[in-house]
Amino acid sequence: MVTGLGMTTPLGADVHSSWTALLAGESPITVLDEPWARDLPVRLAGRLSQEPTEVLDRVEARRMDRCQQVAMVAARQAWADAGAPTVAPERLAVVIGTGLGGGKTLVDQHDVSSAKGPGRVSPFAVTMLMPNGPAAAVSLDLGARAGAHAPTSACASGAEAIAMGLAILRAGRADVVVAGGTEACIGRLSMAAFARMGALSSRHEEPQSASRPFDSARDGFVMAEGAGAVVLERAESARARGARAYATLAGTGMSSDAHAMTAPSADGQITAIRQALSSGGLGPHDIVHVNAHAPGTPVGDRIEASALLESIGPHALVTATKSITGHLIGGAGAIEAIFTVLSIFNDVIPATRNLDDKDPEVKVDVVTGSPRHTKVTAAISNSFGFGGHNVVLAFTKPA
Repeated sequence: MVTGLGMTTPLGADVHSSWTALLAGESPITVLDEPWARDLPVRLAGRLSQEPTEVLDRVEARRMDRCQQVAMVAARQAWADAGAPTVAPERLAVVIGTGLGGGKTLVDQHDVSSAKGPGRVSPFAVTMLMPNGPAAAVSLDLGARAGAHAPTSACASGAEAIAMGLAILRAGRADVVVAGGTEACIGRLSMAAFARMGALSSRHEEPQSASRPFDSARDGFVMAEGAGAVVLERAESARARGARAYATLAGTGMSSDAHAMTAPSADGQITAIRQALSSGGLGPHDIVHVNAHAPGTPVGDRIEASALLESIGPHALVTATKSITGHLIGGAGAIEAIFTVLSIFNDVIPATRNLDDKDPEVKVDVVTGSPRHTKVTAAISNSFGFGGHNVVLAFTKPA
């Protein structure tokens, strides 16, 4: 059962504010105006609505990379939302995924070394830049001793962390798992690199309209930052303590394309979707809603739509929340999983923004205009990453 939710995003500082802004269709995407960004070919980004340093203790914040900071904020929110369950340290695990990890620290400390010499490099540089840093920081904060894991599967990292959380519970290794994803890689090098590969939208004249999943005029995604975390518990434990359950994580599916480093494969996506349904005891007809990966890339959106049509069918109501949030890379899968859970909990499906002229080859039912109010008994959240990583999470209403 999903008993706790936490997030910090460009939409809001917590779950409530982010969800409210999502339903209102409010886009936080802006054009970067910092000096370091002025000569970049793409300067569109989704910045956090609240700096993590406004929430965290000043000393602890200085010893963490930005991606660790936002992971800590989200995890603490989720833990408090779950009612801080009483659990033995040896029965509590943490899984926090990230795509790039402490990339900001790596670049910043390289600059320090070059300008001031190696003796001025931070003594905390290693623990700040390592990709397992967010998981380690959260496990230390919670005193979790059943494992601290850090999947790095590009844009599927956050979803894979949640899938791993379910696997840990099913294997009997823990009774409670805090799982999620984080990313904070808006910087000169990362922005230039994604722009050079042609992955980013360059619609600077109308930044809030730049992220256009499934639209005929889509030209790439918009980089964003943030983190999301959930608390997963064994159903019997959650019921015994009277915990509120937002949804049940019924099943997961994971596959790898072995196709190309950046080009997705419909076959791999179909495999992951069918695995998620099978492991959750669900059929295609059970799925009411799909939170699509849909980053707004010309090829990727079309392939995902065809995979959904093949594996689920035309009846499911699809939304692409990246049209509003931007793409949070390693944090995307966790944040979109939370949005999927909230769709089930509230029986409402957010609308996709900026879908003015749907690609004629996209034949799935994409919700546009206003949120769709309907009973959502089961839904899936798709996350696909560079390298051919495919992760699908299947959620249902709690029994």
